[in-house]
Amino acid sequence: MSRPQRGTLRDVRKGNRSVVLWTLYFANELSRHDLAQLTGLSAATVSNVIGDLIADGIVVETGSVDSDGGRPRIMLRVDPSYGYVVGVGVGETRVRVELYDLAMQERARKEFALDPSHHEPAVVARHILDGLEAVLSDAGATESEVLGMGLGVPGVAEQGPDLLIHARAFGWDGVPLGALIREGTSLPIFADNGVKTTGQAELWFGAGKGAQHLVMTFIGTGAGASIINGGVTYRGTASGAGEWGHTKIVLDGRPCRCGSRGCLEAYVGAEAILAGAGRDLGGDDEESVFAELLTDPLARPALDEAIRCLGAGLANLINLFNPERVIVGGWAGSLLARRFLPEIRTAAARYALPLPFSQASIELGRLGAEAVALGAATLVVEDFLLRSHAVRPAGRVATPASAGHAPA
Repeated sequence: MSRPQRGTLRDVRKGNRSVVLWTLYFANELSRHDLAQLTGLSAATVSNVIGDLIADGIVVETGSVDSDGGRPRIMLRVDPSYGYVVGVGVGETRVRVELYDLAMQERARKEFALDPSHHEPAVVARHILDGLEAVLSDAGATESEVLGMGLGVPGVAEQGPDLLIHARAFGWDGVPLGALIREGTSLPIFADNGVKTTGQAELWFGAGKGAQHLVMTFIGTGAGASIINGGVTYRGTASGAGEWGHTKIVLDGRPCRCGSRGCLEAYVGAEAILAGAGRDLGGDDEESVFAELLTDPLARPALDEAIRCLGAGLANLINLFNPERVIVGGWAGSLLARRFLPEIRTAAARYALPLPFSQASIELGRLGAEAVALGAATLVVEDFLLRSHAVRPAGRVATPASAGHAPA
């Protein structure tokens, strides 16, 4: 979380603005008095910042509540109608594009199927742009009302003008996905690995809410993890941290899609489990075949091996990072954990050190398949909260009646 820093008066004002806006957004509703207590800023500073935010249309007054022996306190919140954000999840089998208002209430969604064996960059970029057009049309919105687009992508997102994506599972080596998308939109684009965006979604709205030290695991066709330390995602030198699926669990073991051998992914990924059970997709989609496999008694040996290896992989994370929570997510991880979570916990306990294991809970992710896109949208919101310069989108978002992922 941003804090006021020493520097020029302008820097201090920006820092104060960010702290107040961030605090208010996640509390949902607060008074000026509450904000002063929570941020440590003076009442006068909070009043000035709130005045600016109200003038900019970012914050609105929502009513009053009685206070002890004093005047009623005016309650405040970030205005959900200030603008839209777009979240995109690029996965092995689909591209999902979602539109949210600033309270993270979903306003529209569009999905495109992908052939798991073909991920041509131009096709993925076209789906993203077509999805953007579709969700804006469905919501009756225009691109000028959107604050930005967040992408949850496979592999490593190398930040820069072209946004280069390195994803070996897709056969992508420095694909300029940002440049391809910018051929069809002028929106600001933010991107991170889809496992990290899932971790941020669960941290903000799901099973990780309130945690400071968290590991989000994501198991689909492959496997990955997001490490959250002190409430902040750890990205490493070049945003490549979290390749948990390519840690070695068996020396010189099974071949992995990455070209190495013995990777955890080669034992716990859906593709690996299906292969171990001798299942051929036969033209069906991987997710439906995997779901059927979980109820097949003949597949139990393959599933037992996967559970044992997954337990060891989770134990490694617990021993390394001493988290308070470990979340099992991803489409395949969610299916496994819904059916076998007690067995997964038992396997992790067998391989973890007793003390860090006793300090960690292993839980099922709550947000499901939408978490990648939802987390990608939070990249835009995060930038807005920390670096808001009161540039309001044209138009105004109509407030919906339905509830969504409000950060209350």
